[in-house]
Amino acid sequence: MFIHIFGFRWRPDATETQKESAKEAILAFRGAIPGLIEVHVGENLSPRNQGFAFAGLMTFTDKAAADAYTIHPQHQVLLDWLVPLIEPVELDFEA
Repeated sequence: MFIHIFGFRWRPDATETQKESAKEAILAFRGAIPGLIEVHVGENLSPRNQGFAFAGLMTFTDKAAADAYTIHPQHQVLLDWLVPLIEPVELDFEA
C-alpha cells in the first residue's frame, strides 16, 4: 500500500467557492483513478497546523498507481487551476 498525505495553505485570494471546488474535485477521483483505494479530505483541525488549513489522505495499491495518478488527466486538470491558489506540502510513504 502507498499513502499520499497533503496539506494546503490557501493563498489570500482563494475564495470559499474555489476551496469547496477543490474538495469536490479531489473527492471525484474516487472510482476514476486506477489503483486509488481511498480518498479523505477536510479542514485541518490540528492546533499545530502551521497555516495548512486543508488536509487530505489518499491510499493507493502501490507506488506505481500513485505515480500514474500524478500524471492522470483528471489530476492535471485540477492542478491547472488549483496550484496558483495554494502553498502545498506532501508526504508519501509505503505501508
